[in-house]
Amino acid sequence: MKEFGLIGFPLGHSFSEKYFTEKFKNLSLPYKYSLFPIENIGLLPELLDTHTDLCGLNVTIPYKQDVIKYLDNLDESASSVGAVNVIRIKKENGRRILVGYNSDVYGFYNSIKPLLKPHHKKALVFGTGGASKAVVAMLKSLGLEYKSVSRKKSSDTLTYDELSEQIMAEHTVLVNTTPLGTFPNVNGCVSIPYQYITPNHLAYDLVYNPEVTLFLQKAENRGAAIKNGLEMLHLQAERSWEIWNDKL
Repeated sequence: MKEFGLIGFPLGHSFSEKYFTEKFKNLSLPYKYSLFPIENIGLLPELLDTHTDLCGLNVTIPYKQDVIKYLDNLDESASSVGAVNVIRIKKENGRRILVGYNSDVYGFYNSIKPLLKPHHKKALVFGTGGASKAVVAMLKSLGLEYKSVSRKKSSDTLTYDELSEQIMAEHTVLVNTTPLGTFPNVNGCVSIPYQYITPNHLAYDLVYNPEVTLFLQKAENRGAAIKNGLEMLHLQAERSWEIWNDKL
């Protein structure tokens, strides 16, 4: 039986597991989708040796970058952003071939593009993990300038303490790529000066559970347009399915 799955750690409620289990049922496919909460990415080869029917994997926090060294090839979608969230597993001449892709780029691009207005010219991206790489790449392709925001200062990032009224006014697209606010820790949110958010702002949260995170609620209270990551997840899940079936 063909098997697919998700690697990451920790893994709680999984959108992918529910989505693909229902998809396989609706398509009458005898396939299986499993969760693999591996504590160390170094356990991936052992996992693959144990689950010999695996044909594809999704990759989530914290392995979207670390997984690359275990792959044989990268698709342009992954190599261009330096992060992988989909792996296609093929066997050629008895050898297992792992190819990495990034469906986050497709999901984010098609999810945020309809929401952008002419005044949305600059963005702040909260977080610098694997998901942020796809977000940054797609913002650039959409013609937006951006600044990444992190707890740690570097030459190409701002810290949360540096977010002034002027910076917030100039950057009218706000994207949270951190897991802050995810159920059950719903009282968490990025530490930004929410008082400077206006109706000109668009707040986008990659978190989808809960539907309205504290970050989105605070932005909406200031009149901003808001969007969670659920549509992006649906889009990237379907992209994963196309990748696994070699239908790109």
